[in-house]
Amino acid sequence: MKRLLFFSIATMAVIGSLASCSGEKSCTKEGETIPILAWHSIPPQEFTLERFQELADAGFNVNFSFCYGLSDAMKSLDLGAQTGVKILFTCNDLRTRPDSTAALVKDHPALWGYFLRDEPWCKDFPDLASWARKIEKGDSSHPLYLNLFPNPVDARTIGAKDYRDYVRRFIEEVNLPLVSFDHYPVKNDGLHEEWYENLEIIRDEAMSHGLPFWAFAMCVPHWHYPMPQPHHLRLEMYTNLAYGAAGLQYFTYWTPGPGSDFNYHDGPITSDGKRTPMYDSVKALNLELQARAGVFAGSVATDVCFTGDNIPSGTKPMETLPQGVSKLDTHGGRLLVSRLEKDGKVFLVLVSTSIESPVTLDIAFKKKVKEIDRKGQYLPAVKTPGTYTIEPGNELIFRIK
Repeated sequence: MKRLLFFSIATMAVIGSLASCSGEKSCTKEGETIPILAWHSIPPQEFTLERFQELADAGFNVNFSFCYGLSDAMKSLDLGAQTGVKILFTCNDLRTRPDSTAALVKDHPALWGYFLRDEPWCKDFPDLASWARKIEKGDSSHPLYLNLFPNPVDARTIGAKDYRDYVRRFIEEVNLPLVSFDHYPVKNDGLHEEWYENLEIIRDEAMSHGLPFWAFAMCVPHWHYPMPQPHHLRLEMYTNLAYGAAGLQYFTYWTPGPGSDFNYHDGPITSDGKRTPMYDSVKALNLELQARAGVFAGSVATDVCFTGDNIPSGTKPMETLPQGVSKLDTHGGRLLVSRLEKDGKVFLVLVSTSIESPVTLDIAFKKKVKEIDRKGQYLPAVKTPGTYTIEPGNELIFRIK
């Protein structure tokens, strides 16, 4: 029961049936929202109403700042309440006095959930499970969160037989109400396609255990990650959603300070508090994603496959045409093809798998369907064959039922 309740909270899905496509102008109804989390966000010394409003204005509705003192963590809750931002709560007291700290904050209107830690090893699972149960004694109604390693990790080093074993053991041994993982596929030498297999494993294990999953995009250049371009962010976020992600996250909102070997720079907000062009890029994408929340919030990805002559390892090819489609030809080019279902509606989401080359798509439908533009608006119905050029990192969305 707790997990079913959390899924409803996490996706903020609208309850009840919606009007048919024929009478709607927008795909999104009031109350439909995708959770979008700012990871490594505003530092406590910058906790002001203006900073939290700046965060909200950029389209973030969940905030994760590293707080160590209880007073700072409480202040973040109060500022979140004033700006409509939910808080992923953490402080030292949550570790030393988990049940009483959770009981103290459980009724705060801005509380989203509780942060445990990042990227645990398998040997950490028993302690994490014990800690989680103590927090749940104080508050059984808000989710607990931690974030898993991506699949390039050496699974044996962290104590697992393989990556799938790592994910499955986490789910079964720690027993949290969601799965989160970070994988940043765009590196200086291009797009690393093991990311798709990572999504396959996370989606498969999460679905088989009845859990939602959350995924990331990278918005701060560092180490061997380049300056993210708008089409990099689009590819990451729309691919996450096409795989069925219930929540989205950005690493990082506030740029980590100097002194790290990773050389973080030029995130949305610099380490000394200045906006960068990345802030505007992230804001524009977040507003677009929320305009299309009617497609993604509360949807289930019932099928994910790929067109093209060379699909990513660990994924499956498109062997039959999607429901309602009479023709789908990419002339050997590659697209991710996702079928999403929600409240009796069916959406077809097509996402580029390239950050370099466009794909030409010839598509036709068995009956009239509606394309959904980037403002979430339904375009005039189409049925006859059409040709689209999908630019790198871009997407097309149709409602087919």
